[in-house]
Amino acid sequence: MSTIILPPFKRHRFLDEAGDTAFYGKGRVPIVGQQGVSKCFILGMLKINEPLEGVRMKILTLQNSIKQDPYFQGVHSIERRKAKNTFHLHANDDVPEVRRMVYELIKSINCSFEAVVARKIYDLYVRKHNRNEAEFYADMLSHLLKSKLNKYDRLVLNIAQRSNCTTHFNLEKGLKKSVERSTFRNPDQPNDCDVVFNLQSTTSEPILNIADYFCWAIQRVFERGETRFYDFISSKVSHVIDIYDFENFRQPKGKSGAHYGKRRKLTSENLIQ
Repeated sequence: MSTIILPPFKRHRFLDEAGDTAFYGKGRVPIVGQQGVSKCFILGMLKINEPLEGVRMKILTLQNSIKQDPYFQGVHSIERRKAKNTFHLHANDDVPEVRRMVYELIKSINCSFEAVVARKIYDLYVRKHNRNEAEFYADMLSHLLKSKLNKYDRLVLNIAQRSNCTTHFNLEKGLKKSVERSTFRNPDQPNDCDVVFNLQSTTSEPILNIADYFCWAIQRVFERGETRFYDFISSKVSHVIDIYDFENFRQPKGKSGAHYGKRRKLTSENLIQ
């Protein structure tokens, strides 16, 4: 298979996450599923299929309309971001009216989204990731990238910056692991994609706000069994892999885990008990 040489805007991907990578509290006390601690970690990748500047302008226009709308005056999450001059869209904190506006915007954008979902299983965390949150993140990143490296000449990964998990060293670790996985699956194909890591904040790169909203919609399915946000934008969700769902484990064409997409959608049965 020959690599695909993309126009500049199609080389970009936008990565964000939902949930957290925490497994233990102080004294190595297990805390998964406790108040404020997620049952899974989700890493998602957004692909925009139209010029990026136009999409950024749509997002910034929406942000400005929200900031200036008297209906939202006094809303704590909005006023706090305005006061800090760090206004952005964040699904977990936004009020329902804002969420509706953002999801309507997403429907108007030519884009697709894919995600890796990792249930937080202690035995795997100890055995595979050495009780290290950064290693856990790097492993998820490798699953997200492994099918891309023998397809494209260059990819620019715009990644929401998150503490020690998104250091350049750790991202390179995830890339190295993705090359190993890709080579194992397709030993006769080159993995010569030039990958650039571009760490961003959600205020400096508005498109990351959209990636956040996709991640949040998928997280609601796995953490609460709530599908209405995901259902609304599911036509733009190309692939979700629940890599540690061993109960529904399948291996079609060398893939592993439970796979979902436009034909096989997530449902309330994907709730993690």
